[in-house]
Amino acid sequence: MHFNEISGAVVDAAMKVHSALGPGLLESVYLACLVHELQQRGFRTAVQLPLPVVYEGVRLDLGFRLDLLVEMFVVVEIKAVEAITPVHQAQLLTYLKLSHKHIGLLINFNVVHLRDGIRRMVNGDPPSLLSSVSSVSFVVKRGSPV
Repeated sequence: MHFNEISGAVVDAAMKVHSALGPGLLESVYLACLVHELQQRGFRTAVQLPLPVVYEGVRLDLGFRLDLLVEMFVVVEIKAVEAITPVHQAQLLTYLKLSHKHIGLLINFNVVHLRDGIRRMVNGDPPSLLSSVSSVSFVVKRGSPV
């Protein structure tokens, strides 16, 4: 599946979650429900994936985490804030660069219409399928590792 199809499916799943729950809940609630919805649709997901910083050849584990990585291609950052700000967009772009991923979605569930809370960001040129595969461990339905 192409990364554009994956990001479209994530947006569709987020719309379903938002329609069911509406605004006003915690980010963790939306994340859990979105993961559940994606897994029901057969997508592999990694949640709260550690994201190290490599500085001068040294790997530094500083507590950064990707909210969600879908099918090893699409980074999803979940928010439940009054408005998406430039710093939220910069955060996602930095996560894309650090993770060497191409497509990211910034989804703010604290809006009346979810279409107003979604930002799609791109980092660099599209990857080839083989160069995007990494050693990420994904969790599928019911928490069983693949």
